[in-house]
Amino acid sequence: MAAVTGTSVRPTAPPGLIGTRVNRVEDARLLAGRGRYVADVTLPRIKHAAFVRAWPSHARILSIDTTRARTLPGVVAALTAADLPPATLVDGNWIPGLAKTPQPVLARDKVRFVGEAVAIVVATSRYVAEDAAELVEVDYEQLPAVDHAGRRPSGHVPILDELPDDLIYDRGESFGNPDLMFRDAPHVFVKDLALARSMAAPLECRGTVASYDPAAGSLDVWCSTQSPHLLRRRLSAASGVAEHRVRVMMHDVGGGFGQKIAAHPEELAIALASCALGIPVKWIEDRRENLMAAPHARGQRVHLKLATDDDGRFLALRARIVGDAGAYSFNAASALIEPYITARVMTGVYRIDHYGYHVAAGLTNKSPVAPYRGVGFIAAQTARELLIDEAARSLGIDRFELRRRNMIRPDDFPYRSCTGLVFDSGSYLEALTTVERMSAYDDFRCEQEQARASGRFIGLGISPYVEPTGWGTEAMNQIGWHSFPSNDSARVSMDISGKVTISIGTPSQGQGIETTLAQISAEVLGIPLDDVVVSFTDSSSAPTSLAGTRASRAAVVSGGAVGLASQDLRERILKVAGALMETDASILTVADGVITDPSEDAASMTVAEVVQKAFQLTEIRSAEPEPNFTATRFYDPGATYGNACVGAVVEVDPQTGGVRVLRIVGAEDCGTVINQVVVEGQFIGGMAQGLGGALLERLAYDENGEILTTTFMDYLLPTSTEVPHFEVEHLESPSPYTWRGIKGVGESGTIGAPAAIAAAIADALAHTGSTVDRLPMLPEDVRAMVEQGEDRG
Repeated sequence: MAAVTGTSVRPTAPPGLIGTRVNRVEDARLLAGRGRYVADVTLPRIKHAAFVRAWPSHARILSIDTTRARTLPGVVAALTAADLPPATLVDGNWIPGLAKTPQPVLARDKVRFVGEAVAIVVATSRYVAEDAAELVEVDYEQLPAVDHAGRRPSGHVPILDELPDDLIYDRGESFGNPDLMFRDAPHVFVKDLALARSMAAPLECRGTVASYDPAAGSLDVWCSTQSPHLLRRRLSAASGVAEHRVRVMMHDVGGGFGQKIAAHPEELAIALASCALGIPVKWIEDRRENLMAAPHARGQRVHLKLATDDDGRFLALRARIVGDAGAYSFNAASALIEPYITARVMTGVYRIDHYGYHVAAGLTNKSPVAPYRGVGFIAAQTARELLIDEAARSLGIDRFELRRRNMIRPDDFPYRSCTGLVFDSGSYLEALTTVERMSAYDDFRCEQEQARASGRFIGLGISPYVEPTGWGTEAMNQIGWHSFPSNDSARVSMDISGKVTISIGTPSQGQGIETTLAQISAEVLGIPLDDVVVSFTDSSSAPTSLAGTRASRAAVVSGGAVGLASQDLRERILKVAGALMETDASILTVADGVITDPSEDAASMTVAEVVQKAFQLTEIRSAEPEPNFTATRFYDPGATYGNACVGAVVEVDPQTGGVRVLRIVGAEDCGTVINQVVVEGQFIGGMAQGLGGALLERLAYDENGEILTTTFMDYLLPTSTEVPHFEVEHLESPSPYTWRGIKGVGESGTIGAPAAIAAAIADALAHTGSTVDRLPMLPEDVRAMVEQGEDRG
């Protein structure tokens, strides 16, 4: 599917495991089918659950009759909201002005979107449970559906009684003096962009196994989650089980992309069902449920204005953003996460001192919105880059040149944006120039003219960007997500055989965490990579991470904690080695598991020998009083920002509106590279996902709020026939604020690719005078652009 060529890395650390191309250590297990996912979990006396889901998008619940379902052989229980504690999902209000919208675990008096759970059937098998769920009779009084944020249908009934206008947020902010700059600007350019709803669509859908022990008063939960410790808090609050008696098990997760960060109502409902029945209960989501009822994403309308002088210098920017929140602000602030972050990162890699934005977020009768890879950044990136291209065409300035004139420059770092983001380091200009070279820009322009003369429409799009990564407390504060401090630690333990186990609270969903963290520890300790394992245990045994694995943070935050803990452990080992070898510990070196004293004819001991003696010889305690060889370190790094530039070449069929992506090139910079294989996998996978968002993926609803895309025949994902070869080059600008200068890369490709592809379509059809005003660009949308150009011609 992908080719990686032209790789060039500037080394920033001594030769070692960090920065090398090491094959992922977890792949052998996963490819052999030895992964353990939530669907693999089985327990004695376990029963299976199916949810009864609402079919109207907006309705009052008049009655729920479970009589027929309960009489079906094999049914253990049929539970409604009346049978469970009145639990809701809401916790905190991190953004001033955001209305709280508690979401019930099961709908009680009203349903607010198609697929909302209204009852649970528990039975001896999943088949019986699903059959019985169809026998539950729910009587509804249908209400008019709100299908677009800010629109009121005829006979409007508020989605939540306390919000009569369905608006959960409506605020703006200005930086500098954009009004003055726009008033006096020689040129003002305007752009509208609509992003359809889409979703993460992980390979593994959601799922939960809950087992409550009435005798011990404990609750064990296996769940496909990105945030085990956060889920533990939500489970404790909902069930009343003390938090230290709730365990969330950590195991393999088949993709998350943000959808599995939050605690979901179904997860809490399964736990409450287990508590009520005193038996283990298992629920595994199917694809139709996932597409219909799992959290969605995107769903924004962006209106941009850009003021420039005659030379194309950016004078001011203004944005108005409307976000579709769905039926609830899912897990407190999630409904605002798309439009608010879009507003805060809108200025991107450009020097813009005068900027104003207004953000509105409204409830609709659709599944709630939660984070999804590239959350908020994609809308900002695509709208801004399309607008810059349109400004370049109008001003008669080359698109690469216009960006160069306005980019943050190397001597600007650290650079504080007008919205308060402090860019620590970066290679913005270099990444842009690298993509210009990789795309053979001048040659492409000649090819484009020749192609157009023969009736072929090809175009090139460019997308330079900066991404907040490694989200710790400072990064959260800079983006405006206050009152959400980062809490992450790592534990590194060496046993008596000299082997190392790493324990963290940030589970993997396929990012290669087991490999990268093992590389960090092995290099710091000076031992072979095979001597290190990363262990995922449970929320009681693993160090706490309330944020979990999200926002390109695992390598930076968990990696930094592992690095610091490994350094502590190394110092302890060398202290013991110095005592055993009767030499100064500070001069000892460690490599490949061997400790060497260079001052004594290269006298040496293995790490394993040193540790074994420390465990067994009490006299060593004079040098190391606590020879347990376990170190735990907390790490909350400063804010750091990765950057990249993506270029795309497309061909547009003017007859059908079909778009074929011919090439995607990218220059990425995630600071110090831990493992090129992992970085390229993240970057390329992200660009493939971004292609889906640009051309294919759209969750469609009708005017009644009924979802129309409930299978992969309707909701289209990119396949090998749509994804081109990728060409990637690496740049390195290490962060001065993180351990070893590491930055994140998990969302990078997803952020950059949609804008590059959209801009390439616009470039291919620029001669028609039409513009790209939505994502995804489906064939009918592209064909409409061509027809508009023909009408103008």
